[in-house]
Amino acid sequence: MKRIVLIVLLAAAAFPLRAQTQWPQKPIKVIVPFPPGGVTDSIARITADWLSQRLGQPVVAENRPGASGAIAADVVARSEPDGYTLLSASTPQLSIVPHVQKISYDPIGDFAPISIVGTNPFALGCNPKIPAASLKELVEYAKARPGQLSYASPGSGSVGHLTMALFLARAGLTMEAVLYKGGGPAIADVIAGHVPCYFGNLNEIIPHAGSGRLNVLAVSGEARAPQLPQVPTVAEQGYPGFRTVTWNGYVAPAATPKDIVERLAREIGAACRDAAFTGRLDKIGVDAVCSTPAEFQKALREDLQIWKEAVHAAGITRQ
Repeated sequence: MKRIVLIVLLAAAAFPLRAQTQWPQKPIKVIVPFPPGGVTDSIARITADWLSQRLGQPVVAENRPGASGAIAADVVARSEPDGYTLLSASTPQLSIVPHVQKISYDPIGDFAPISIVGTNPFALGCNPKIPAASLKELVEYAKARPGQLSYASPGSGSVGHLTMALFLARAGLTMEAVLYKGGGPAIADVIAGHVPCYFGNLNEIIPHAGSGRLNVLAVSGEARAPQLPQVPTVAEQGYPGFRTVTWNGYVAPAATPKDIVERLAREIGAACRDAAFTGRLDKIGVDAVCSTPAEFQKALREDLQIWKEAVHAAGITRQ
């Protein structure tokens, strides 16, 4: 009798484990917080393609734009924590939006970080009409013309806007932000000479680097961008500790089982060892990272502080 009871107990204990290892049993939905076509959407779909092959179930991207990504983040935060609804998160939803608008989710408490898939710094490009080949020369030029210069912003509270505002605060400069609806029209007006400078995504800046239509003065990451190895960082040019990057990664609802989160993180980690996967990211100006959940959690906490300072520097009040 004791032996029978022991067998029954062992079978019962093993059942949840077997149920968990069977995940996934159906398609997985990845909510993308922006419209199709942008960097976040591209990374989400590149990663979804990879995971579909590795998991044996379709991983389908679904675009839910609005409120700077807060709508999509809220949808995922309130979803069942079963591994079948994920968020293709980027810097704005979890690191910036909490400082600029009221939200119904906690960027730390409501999500289980899985992996930062990739990061990209921003690059400062200026029209050649500005006689500056370095940050030092730009700062000297701007200080000699207080209140006379402006810069292009792809939207109030955007990463490009806040990166420029943070640099201006560190440099002791004042320049007026000219707001645009996105990076496309912003970079177009800088090239046309209507606005002097713009801190933009690498994929916006790279096509014009070396063309004579744009001088690229700096990148905002900790290290030089592989795509622009000749361009020094902001930190290298007299502003130690300066760093802003935008990251894209996958997160799940907070109570998602740990084994599912770790399985997803392992599969994404394998992607960064695949030349085809990293090559697809490189083409859109993104550096492959494929971090662990713990590394993602640490980066998120640090970024919340960086962007809090940048929001203050930009003079943006929480709405």
